[in-house]
Amino acid sequence: MKLVDEAEITVTAGNGGNGCVAFRREKFIPLGGPNGGDGGDGGDVWLQADENLNTLVDFRHETRFKAERGEGGMGSQMYGKAGADKVILVPVGTVVHNVDTDEVIGDMTENGQRLLVARGGKGGLGNMHFKSSINRTPRRSTPGTEGETRTLRLELKLLADVGLLGFPNAGKSTLIRAVSAATPKVADYPFTTLYPNLGVVSVEPHRSFVIADIPGLIEGAADGAGLGALFLRHIQRTRLLLHLVEIEPLDGGDAAQQVRAIERELQKFDAGLMEKPRWLLLNKADLLTHEDAQAQAELVIGELGWTAPWFIVSGLAHEGTREVMVRVQAFLDELDRDEREAAMAGSDAPLA
Repeated sequence: MKLVDEAEITVTAGNGGNGCVAFRREKFIPLGGPNGGDGGDGGDVWLQADENLNTLVDFRHETRFKAERGEGGMGSQMYGKAGADKVILVPVGTVVHNVDTDEVIGDMTENGQRLLVARGGKGGLGNMHFKSSINRTPRRSTPGTEGETRTLRLELKLLADVGLLGFPNAGKSTLIRAVSAATPKVADYPFTTLYPNLGVVSVEPHRSFVIADIPGLIEGAADGAGLGALFLRHIQRTRLLLHLVEIEPLDGGDAAQQVRAIERELQKFDAGLMEKPRWLLLNKADLLTHEDAQAQAELVIGELGWTAPWFIVSGLAHEGTREVMVRVQAFLDELDRDEREAAMAGSDAPLA
C-alpha cells in the first residue's frame, strides 16, 4: 500500500535561453554593429507550505515538475523573457530530503513558507557583449546553462500539539471523536485508522489545541511491522503524548505489558520520544463498575511504577474525557509561558 504521508518527486528548473547573434541593419547605416540580446533566465522550482493541505496524496499521480525555460535573445539588443517559476504546494509540516545526498534541505513548518529546491539556468550572452576594437563584427554568443534537476523525498510530519498512541483498538479514534469535531472511522477490528487524523480540541473560546490520532502500533513497529511504524515520525513534533491502553484488555492481555511494548517501540524508533511528557489514559472504563475500574487502574499503575499523570476514562461514554482535555490545555499553556519567559530572558541578556 502506497501511503500518502511520504512521496518522491523529481523537479527540474528551466534552462536559460540562448544568446543571440544579430547585427544592426537600418537604411543609411550599412555598417551597424552587433546587437544580439541575452537569453532569459530559466524559471526556478519552489515548494510552498499551504495550511489547506494535509496529505501528500496528490503526488501519487504527479511526480515530475518542471519550470519554464528562458526565451532566447533577439536582435535590437532585446533580452529573452525569463521562464516562469514553478511553485509546488505542500502541506505544512513537510520535511524535504535530497534523495541523492540523503540530506534534509528544508522543513516547511509555517503557512506560506517557501523553499527553493531547483535553481533555473542563466541566460546566454548575446554577441553585443563580444564587440571589441579588434573585432567589430563578433559572431559569438553563449548558450544558456541548464536548470538544476533534483529528486526529492517529501515526508509529512503532522503539526499537532498532542499525539495519541497505543495498540490497535485501544480506543484512540473513539477518543478523538469524543473531544473534537474530527470523525475518524471507528470499528471493532485492528487498524481501523489507516491515516493520521487531526482534531481541534476547544476547551473554551480562544483556548484550543490540535490532537493527532496516530494509527495503532504493534510490537515490531519500529522495525516495519504493522501500520504504525509508518507514522511514528508524526509524534516527533508533538509536545505531549497521551498513551491509551484498555484498562482491562478484551483479548485477555495484560495492560501493563502492552504499555511496556509500546515503550520499547518508541525507544527503538527514536530514544528522544521517551523524553517527551507522556500521560497514561486507562480507557474503556465503562465496561467495569466504578470500583472495579479504580482497583484495576491502581493495579496497572503499581505494576508499571507510573509516576506521570494518569486518568481513568471512557471515550465511548465521554467519561473523564473533558477533565483530561482541560488538564492538557493547562499543561500546554504552561509550556507556552515557559517558552515566552525563556525567550524574554534571552533577549535581555547582555551582549558579549
